[in-house]
Amino acid sequence: MTPAPIVVSVNVGTPREVSWTRGRRTAIQKDPVTGRVAVRSLGLDGDQVSNRKHHGGVDKAVYAFAREDLDLWGRELGRDLPDGFFGENLTTSGIDVNEAEIGERWLIGSAELEVAGIRTPCQTFSSWLRVNGLDNRGWARRFSEAARPGPYLRVVVEGEVAAGDEIRVVHRPGHGVTVSAMFRRLVSKSVLATRELES
Repeated sequence: MTPAPIVVSVNVGTPREVSWTRGRRTAIQKDPVTGRVAVRSLGLDGDQVSNRKHHGGVDKAVYAFAREDLDLWGRELGRDLPDGFFGENLTTSGIDVNEAEIGERWLIGSAELEVAGIRTPCQTFSSWLRVNGLDNRGWARRFSEAARPGPYLRVVVEGEVAAGDEIRVVHRPGHGVTVSAMFRRLVSKSVLATRELES
């Protein structure tokens, strides 16, 4: 029997000043927390965003990334990557988050979340790899070619989540537009170049 998909880790972070963002603050560093965490319309308790132009808001309240994809990148980058390393709030296991359809709804703990959009790579993401001693050359291109960005989630029903919670798909629209497909359609070299400069 295939194990049920679960949340491996719930991760939060707050904006901090670091030298490598050229004077800007970043909240890309997310650390796992224990116990149940409240999920509200703008995100998890204890979590904040720094750049509100590109992050946060009701359609980017929670970011999910698969443990399986962290492991793939870890093998490519030559180091085990901890939960939360890609800035995700929810590290998942047993569900292909990139094959989730836009509008798909997940019940996790007592919260209901809806797949709302995609994450695109930015300069802060690339620099985060570099300062951690990882090869970030051509990162935007490499991340984009993989087309496994993980989804941003909006909060349909506020509640609480914790590591170990099952992820139950309670609605799938059936239109076939997945996170991966949307990423491929929307992310082009010109878009990436713009984001690299803006972020």
